[in-house]
Amino acid sequence: MAKKKQEEKKKIPIDPNVKGLKAEVLEQPIVDTLELNYMPYAMSVIVSRAIPEIDGFKPSHRKLLYTMYKMGLMTGGRTKSANIVGQTMRLNPHGDSAIYDTLVRLSKGYGALLTPFIDSKGNFGKVYSRDMAYAASRYTEAKLSAICGEMFRDIDKDTVDFTDNYDSTMQEPTLLPTAFPNILVSANTGIAVGMASNICGFNLDEVCRTTIEYIGDNECDLTQTLKAPDFPTGGELIYNAAELESIYNTGRGSVKVRAKWRYVKSGNLIEITEIPYSTTAEAIIDKVAELVKTNKLKEISDMRDETDLSGLKLTIELKRGTEPDKLMAKLFQKTPLMDSFSCNFNILIGGVPRVMGVREILEEWTAWRADCVKRRVFSEMQKKKEKLHLLRGLQKILLDIDKAIAIIRATEEEVEVIPNLMIGFGIDERQAEYVAEIKLRNINREYILKRTEETDELEKDIAELEETLKSNRRINTIIVKELKEVSKKYGQERCTQIVFEDEIETFDTEEHVEDYAVNIFMSREGYFKKITPLSLRMGGEQKYKESDGEFISFESQNKNELLIFTDKQQVYKARIRDFEDTKASNLGTYLPTALEMDEGENVIYLLDPGNYSGHIIFFFENGKAARVELSGYATKLNRKKLTGAYSDKSPVCTVIPLYEDKELVVFSSDGRACIFSSSLMAPKTTRNTQGVQVMTIKKNRVMERAEFLENTYIKEPSRYRVRTIPGAGAILKPEDKGEEQLAILL
Repeated sequence: MAKKKQEEKKKIPIDPNVKGLKAEVLEQPIVDTLELNYMPYAMSVIVSRAIPEIDGFKPSHRKLLYTMYKMGLMTGGRTKSANIVGQTMRLNPHGDSAIYDTLVRLSKGYGALLTPFIDSKGNFGKVYSRDMAYAASRYTEAKLSAICGEMFRDIDKDTVDFTDNYDSTMQEPTLLPTAFPNILVSANTGIAVGMASNICGFNLDEVCRTTIEYIGDNECDLTQTLKAPDFPTGGELIYNAAELESIYNTGRGSVKVRAKWRYVKSGNLIEITEIPYSTTAEAIIDKVAELVKTNKLKEISDMRDETDLSGLKLTIELKRGTEPDKLMAKLFQKTPLMDSFSCNFNILIGGVPRVMGVREILEEWTAWRADCVKRRVFSEMQKKKEKLHLLRGLQKILLDIDKAIAIIRATEEEVEVIPNLMIGFGIDERQAEYVAEIKLRNINREYILKRTEETDELEKDIAELEETLKSNRRINTIIVKELKEVSKKYGQERCTQIVFEDEIETFDTEEHVEDYAVNIFMSREGYFKKITPLSLRMGGEQKYKESDGEFISFESQNKNELLIFTDKQQVYKARIRDFEDTKASNLGTYLPTALEMDEGENVIYLLDPGNYSGHIIFFFENGKAARVELSGYATKLNRKKLTGAYSDKSPVCTVIPLYEDKELVVFSSDGRACIFSSSLMAPKTTRNTQGVQVMTIKKNRVMERAEFLENTYIKEPSRYRVRTIPGAGAILKPEDKGEEQLAILL
């Protein structure tokens, strides 16, 4: 099918005079490109690279560990990491850098796993540090950890399938026969194409005990033995029963982990010794520094990294009078000192990715492990049967050793020895071969009797193994026995302490903000001033740039918020307290810079939304107006910018806040005015609504501005008032334009 599609590609001619181009190119439909090129790549990434399998390993992990096993690194001393990387390239063709990265992550020195598989020596960096780089492979040394014995002890007993490596020069295992559910013990993260996997680690002892309980009763309560995830970086896990139930049942959910700390009264210090697994020491320091710099953390005088060979330590110096518990509550809320680990238990089962809960994972693992044990038992049984078969041939020789010797001596050609023994004693070729290979010194009755005495024991062993193969109960007993051995030999205490939510002391972390009356001023070019009433009374005239002037002014409170609308249909949210008090003689703060607006973006309006109970009306040049509820701009999250603040179908000419219905006047560029009540406009909850037509606009004319009637100079409002909208209005009389008053003022 694919070949046929390739043949149907169209040929498009290209100018042959253009250098570097061939005379024609092939056009391929995008659907064919996806099917022929992208899909194989996507499947390769999912199945052969990014998603772990039931043994808890990705292919890169498995290839590395198996190479080290074949190098004899289960016992003896360590070897240079560069040697391991070079040997692994026989199985993993992705380059030495990727292989060494894998080795580092599995090492004890790096500390990313609760049960490291590589015993390392040298600088392997640290999982909790972003900047602490590991040394080059030529400097570090490694060997397999003792726990790897639980993965490789049965690998030569046909417990798992083997396949050719990438160039078919050697064989490698498709899975490793782990004697414990490593998939739940070792944390694993992978990003494939269109899917990802993020598996948290659990304590080895708890996983083994839970598996034993599950084998005994598939409906057991997992939370009784598998308390919660465990992370190698320690910290404190905030126990949330509902979230854990979601993870255990569906394989999705998140857990919150916070740092572990202590207060040193003598130095007025806080020392952080354990941090969440999902962050780094540098990320925490950077965030704290940012908060201190922006004056959002006033209790800290200094923070430094005092990590040394004894482990992680971040030290925070406190200002006098600071309550450490209250400060840490604030840091947990505002920094990565408390972080969430999102779980996505996506695992390859038989080459198919599946998101599974813990119970389902245990079901799949026990079924797979039972198959491994059965294959091992069957392999052992076959070897014993083979040995028994050979010994039974030896028993027949025992009947007449002299005859066997005579047959061998009477045979003229070596190739005839085996056939003659087969004929002489009625044995098969393998038995005859075994007899013929016996050394001359062993051709005595004592040796042969000792060897044949083993037959009774072998027959019992074979019968026992056959019974084991037939009994699932016996297979489960073997699995449970091995799990107990693993737990006893390698089990450790939890690294991450469990803290229940009701045990956590809560504090009001809201910073105290002084509240007082302020006057807000904004110029036409976007300069902002916050001036106290006292300063305003004592100050002189408002200072603006030569081409600038006052645009908006109103009274407010220091604790209030501001909504700043721009000409790019965006609204920025800011707190008045974040701006410094200033004087009338200062130019003020340039809002586009202070709010980090987009390039070329300008402020068109600013208001104090109060409790977001009013409305805001946008008047557009096309004669339409949109009355939007202010509540549409209120957000639960502390977002600084909202897009789609109003419609982009026509430029805005005026923005007016509305807290009660009033009469409005709109003016057009051809000198007309139209008065109508705001009650004729229905409020909209959608921010970017196009609004309703309020004024009929002639061709090549626009609506210029809008005002409340009470703020205009119109003396005869009935001339311009309409009962329904849209209205054409009437031509403004000179006396309604306010020109006389302006002349008198001049």
